[in-house]
Amino acid sequence: MTNLKGKWALLTGASRGIGAQTAVFMAKQGCNLILHSRNKQHTETILSEVTALGVEACAVSADLQDIAQVRAMLKEIDDKGMQVDIVLNNAAVQIAYRTDYFKTPVEDFTDSFVINTITPAIICYHFLPKMIERGFGRILNTTSGIRLEPQQAGYSASKAALDKITIDLGSKVDGTDVLINLTDPGWCRTDLGGPNAPNSPESVIPGIVVGAFVNDKKSGRNFGAQAFAGMTLEEAVAHAEREFDSPY
Repeated sequence: MTNLKGKWALLTGASRGIGAQTAVFMAKQGCNLILHSRNKQHTETILSEVTALGVEACAVSADLQDIAQVRAMLKEIDDKGMQVDIVLNNAAVQIAYRTDYFKTPVEDFTDSFVINTITPAIICYHFLPKMIERGFGRILNTTSGIRLEPQQAGYSASKAALDKITIDLGSKVDGTDVLINLTDPGWCRTDLGGPNAPNSPESVIPGIVVGAFVNDKKSGRNFGAQAFAGMTLEEAVAHAEREFDSPY
């Protein structure tokens, strides 16, 4: 299992829900954190919580629908001199559930793709070359298992596109100690998932981050968090390395 103690991780959408849970869990493993939200005030509580666990942490902000803000955020991280070895692209938006899906507006697709596909890709493109140069890195892009639901076409299509980008990039680093994989929390009772989802937000730990701790040099996989529910981190890593193979 990879030891991430003392390494820096960028976590998008860190202010609440699964992102906040992930931040606390990573801090408990000794990982330093760069916590993203749209407004730095939104991460004040979680920032205090993780620093109380003894790690270093800071907050950054950007509206992920504004590419100029995203690039400014990345420059701010670079200017701070932090070596980002882990990227957890957690943030996403689900625009709407369209019962009359034949009237799905174009904006469902354009807005979803900017936030759920293009921005994570830009973040990957920014940090992946540096990871390759150093010979170490972990990137996890959050996907979704939604299928056969045209009611959520913009969201599901944007996630499918992110899957494609992740798998294609993974083919270039597979077999190295730079890993880029997918993670799927499953349908959880969050602001995005709604109150009727079958899974609690707590069930995503440790599966949502298992791809950051695997040490088998395999990329392009999809780690469904619910497959690891109830496991310790050590058990989850062993299960991931044994049961989840590279697609290449």
